Amino acid sequence: MPHQNSESSSEALQRQQALSRWDNEGGAGPAVAPAGNRKQVPTPDMSNADLVALRVRVIALENLLISLLATASDQQLELAREMAGYISPRPGFTHHPLTIHASAHMIDLIERSSRFQ
Repeated sequence: MPHQNSESSSEALQRQQALSRWDNEGGAGPAVAPAGNRKQVPTPDMSNADLVALRVRVIALENLLISLLATASDQQLELAREMAGYISPRPGFTHHPLTIHASAHMIDLIERSSRFQ
């Protein structure tokens, strides 16, 4: 039995490490420069064509995800539901409507996938 407990703690650690990478764009480094080195980097405005292309890509990715979730095991679906609960603000920050909406959207994707099982 100790082996099973270490497996679950290992899985929890892996899950927490994966989630922590989301905060810095998959390990690309800190999103904010160190305190003594802060400079505003100008971000170009997105054109309407850029926004349309981005929307198309998101729709495609959502549908691809739904198709993959349709073949997922019950355990994988439960894990996906659990991950939705991890969407939260950084420590010291309040909930933002977009994070709440993102969590609800994850659950919606999981539920939509059940129609294709």
